[in-house]
Amino acid sequence: MSILRKIVICALLVALGGLITFAALKYFNFGHDITGSDIEVSERITEEEEADPIQQPQTQLQEKVYVNIFFIGQNDNKEEVYKAVKRQYDETVDGSKIKFAIESLIAGPRPNEKERGVYSEIPSGTEVLSIKEYPDKVIINLSAAFETGGGTDSLYKRLYQLIKTAKRNTTLPVYLYIEGQKADVIGGEGIMLNQPLSDSSLDG
Repeated sequence: MSILRKIVICALLVALGGLITFAALKYFNFGHDITGSDIEVSERITEEEEADPIQQPQTQLQEKVYVNIFFIGQNDNKEEVYKAVKRQYDETVDGSKIKFAIESLIAGPRPNEKERGVYSEIPSGTEVLSIKEYPDKVIINLSAAFETGGGTDSLYKRLYQLIKTAKRNTTLPVYLYIEGQKADVIGGEGIMLNQPLSDSSLDG
């Protein structure tokens, strides 16, 4: 076999291997991308938001819908960032988007998401006591465990996780209650919380 023919065959094998690798990566993505560009924010860490979900072809069954839940991880520079993790959502099973998103946030990252390096500052003992949706507002009522432990930095991070997740999944004003009482001050450190929830709620 000539040298030229060997070179051509090798080039074809390399190209075929590249196509197979690309197809495998696409197949094992699992719909939980947490990549995206970093956006500098005024909080103590930066924010990394994933791109919009890949549009699925419309079928006779049901078009896939996703919500984003904010956890915490690291970017390529080892800086802490808020990671918007994509979860598939079904209104007939999960209720409203805000309800599903907040309950998912409080439950914490799934095992495959943890493997990608995300975690939550929300204490594991936190419970969603109720999520009440009105025509003009949403009230999220959490258990007292939400504001315990971790120190001031942890409190700020868990509050921003909640704020970002809530604002991403409803256009209505959102209010946080703890054990049935409007949360104007959070934790033993006395963090002031301006309501309704917004990116400036913790500006003091």
